[in-house]
Amino acid sequence: MRRTLAALGGLGLALACSQFPEYAQQYEQRLGGAVDELKILVADFDADAAKFGLNRHDALQRYNSSHDQFIVARGRSMQVTLDRYARLSADLVDLQGAGPLQRLYHLNDYFDSEIGARALAAYKPAVPVTAEGFMWAIGGFLIGYLLVSVVLGFVTLPFRWRRGRVPHRRVPMW
Repeated sequence: MRRTLAALGGLGLALACSQFPEYAQQYEQRLGGAVDELKILVADFDADAAKFGLNRHDALQRYNSSHDQFIVARGRSMQVTLDRYARLSADLVDLQGAGPLQRLYHLNDYFDSEIGARALAAYKPAVPVTAEGFMWAIGGFLIGYLLVSVVLGFVTLPFRWRRGRVPHRRVPMW
């Protein structure tokens, strides 16, 4: 019974872990879309600045030195947009170059960011047919099997002691 439950726990975790590559792919697609849209905004800002002989830094300084608070606030929001574009672009480059285990390093980005939350909200499970999905499934099965087996062994230990059925460990004498 214990092995059956451990195998079921392993299969459950295998199924859950096998979904990670699919979710990571959907996150990467959303991240790429966000970077593409921000790239358009940044290019428009740079083009407008260039029309007046300004670079990006000088254009932002013009916003900040204005006496109109609306213009100053607009400059701050443009700075936030530029910073977000730089950060998300770097994240996308890191993610595209990451291997299956390196994606685990970015796990916090997947679930903690605004893009990660939207990807999770729209996520639909998929059958993994890639080597990466298979690897995650095998890893999940092994961890799930071991965890359930250990937990069940710990929970049933008092019952085995009462019946006097705790196996004694024999040390071979060679």
